[in-house]
Amino acid sequence: MSRNRIYAALLTTILGLLLLAPTASVAAPNGNEQNKAIARKLYEVALNQDNWDVYNQIHTPDFVAHAGKRLAGLAEDLQSAKEWRQAFPDARFSVDQVIAEGDFVVVRVTGRGTNTGVGHGLPATGKQIELTGVTIFRFVNGKIAEEWTEYNKLSLLTQLGLVPATQ
Repeated sequence: MSRNRIYAALLTTILGLLLLAPTASVAAPNGNEQNKAIARKLYEVALNQDNWDVYNQIHTPDFVAHAGKRLAGLAEDLQSAKEWRQAFPDARFSVDQVIAEGDFVVVRVTGRGTNTGVGHGLPATGKQIELTGVTIFRFVNGKIAEEWTEYNKLSLLTQLGLVPATQ
């Protein structure tokens, strides 16, 4: 084989590898799986087990929760989680579905608990609730940097007997 053919074959191989590199990257799937596991850990370990150290470990220091029209930092978001725990001491979350793409993870979760405590602006009603919600997380370097959560607040208040049921 001539030297030119060897160089041509080598150049073709190198160009082929360079062209395939972006689509053959293993960083994205591994990152997606890692981020999905961390999102699950938030519910299954931090929130279900009141493990506030894990809560802090899996969030970035400059974390932002998009809470309706206002923003909350990490300390305020952690305080909110603790207040929900006061209102629902037996609360448990089950992760129903997790979807990841790029830096974002979407989690559909179901929360169940009994409102036996006062917290998060709620009186203790003694009523059980079951509520489904969706949270979108944005990850930076394997930690939760932002979140957007939506759940049916009217359903929560209705189940607690704080607003009349609609027909």
